[in-house]
Amino acid sequence: MASLSMAPVSIFRHGADEEKAETARLDKILISGTKGAIVTVTNDGATILKAIGVDNPAAKVLVDMSKVQDDEVGDGTTSVTVLAAELLREAELLIAKKIHPQTIIAGWRKATQTARDALREAAVDHSNDQSRFQEDLINIARTTLSSKLLTHHKDHFSQLAVDAVMRLKGSGNLEAIHIIKKLGGSLTDSYLDEGFLLDKKIGVNQPKRLENANILIANTGMDTDKIKVFGSRVRVDSMAKVADIELAEKEKMKEKVDRILKHGINCFINRQLIYNYPEQLFAQAGVMAIEHADFAGVERLALVTGGEITSTFDHPELVKLGHCKLIEEVMIGEDTLIHFSGVAMGEACTVVLRGATQQILDEAERSLHDALCVLAQTVKEPRTVYGGGCSEMLMAKVVTDLANRTPGKEAVAMESFAKALRMLPTIIADNAGYDSADLVSQLRAAHQENKTTFGLNMSEGTVGNMAELGITESFQVKRQVLLSASEAAEMILRVDNIIKAAPRSVRHPGFMCPSCPPFCLLVCYVVLTVVVCFVGREFPTIIPARGRGG
Repeated sequence: MASLSMAPVSIFRHGADEEKAETARLDKILISGTKGAIVTVTNDGATILKAIGVDNPAAKVLVDMSKVQDDEVGDGTTSVTVLAAELLREAELLIAKKIHPQTIIAGWRKATQTARDALREAAVDHSNDQSRFQEDLINIARTTLSSKLLTHHKDHFSQLAVDAVMRLKGSGNLEAIHIIKKLGGSLTDSYLDEGFLLDKKIGVNQPKRLENANILIANTGMDTDKIKVFGSRVRVDSMAKVADIELAEKEKMKEKVDRILKHGINCFINRQLIYNYPEQLFAQAGVMAIEHADFAGVERLALVTGGEITSTFDHPELVKLGHCKLIEEVMIGEDTLIHFSGVAMGEACTVVLRGATQQILDEAERSLHDALCVLAQTVKEPRTVYGGGCSEMLMAKVVTDLANRTPGKEAVAMESFAKALRMLPTIIADNAGYDSADLVSQLRAAHQENKTTFGLNMSEGTVGNMAELGITESFQVKRQVLLSASEAAEMILRVDNIIKAAPRSVRHPGFMCPSCPPFCLLVCYVVLTVVVCFVGREFPTIIPARGRGG
């Protein structure tokens, strides 16, 4: 372990390439290695770590940790990775000083508990005051969006995100919030629609507007132009019999449509295609038919309308229909979408994102999704803490005080933990283009004077009061960052050996050995070919001749 060095290690898979700018510009361009390379522009930590392929086992642990952070709270994916990496950097220096990993881990565990207690004591809860809690939610959304693409429009999108989450009435079910991306316009043209939007088309000659709709949501085949028995062949001696087969198929489809209509519906939405003949039958019955709704859209539509997806129609009394007050077509930009209003699930809503390019829309969706996840978590766990590096400096101070009272080598590990925590405000200042050494020293001095609400004001490049500036973050996010980073760094630190399995060798057919020389393999191949030809000639039933269908 003493032979560890601070030299950078390549963690990417063979063939991957990286180009760096002279200074940090936050966003990254990811180019896939597949044909027709997909370009992604993002600064979301989880998105970047999911996209890159890493071979280094320690790096894979950090990637998995970032994914868990994204799944648990939706934000803090970059912070948790940076904190874990800083802890490992400090551990590397301690190991070089001959401090045993178990001693480091023992100090880190005490430091983590102390930091967690300090964070819990610093958290505030305004859930009893609706107006102040609403203000907290808007501040949390603004803080979350400050480091993302939507930072220049954070006022607009923070209000939009809070309105969407408050419609959930505390359920936290983000499936009820549908996000649609449409090219055109600018980001400020994005809006929240109180209803559900489906990006599909209504069938030909069918009603374009329905009131008090009864909706049957299905996943069934509605095609008549192919025989379903795989590989079957039908021989006829006249075209009249072909017409009879087609007529029989039509009758079968007509019976299926009649069974569907017996449910008393006026809107039919299918996951699969609806071919011309059944579409014509629905039009004659005055039923709106919508085909090829994607699976996620069908699932969400069933949720918000109160219906269930069905595939059989023999028992209408067992089928649960969806309901809404109005279905109509609306125009967004140059596209026509289907709008469902007055749905059974009143909290359902749709966020329509507008933007100039697909990359902007994708990144805006990721940014808004992070804000929605954090807000949903805050509604469940209403405690909040202050941002701008305030919470990290507060935890670093109490850990340093603990280290000063602790004898032995564990105190050195605690001090390294506090130093890793102080690196987060340092990186915040660096990314904003300010003198991090000066700002962090001022912030540290302020916390020594018990100004526990002070943090970095990156709008002016100074140290300020986060309570007055409204820079607020979710307690749940901060706690998860602290615990996940310390646990991941501890797990990596406990490793003292890496055993890698040998690559799987190419298996040769039959009795051929991988170590055979090329001439031996050639002789074996010739002998095997002769045997196969002889068996095929003497015993034709064993090896049938290839022909049609062979």
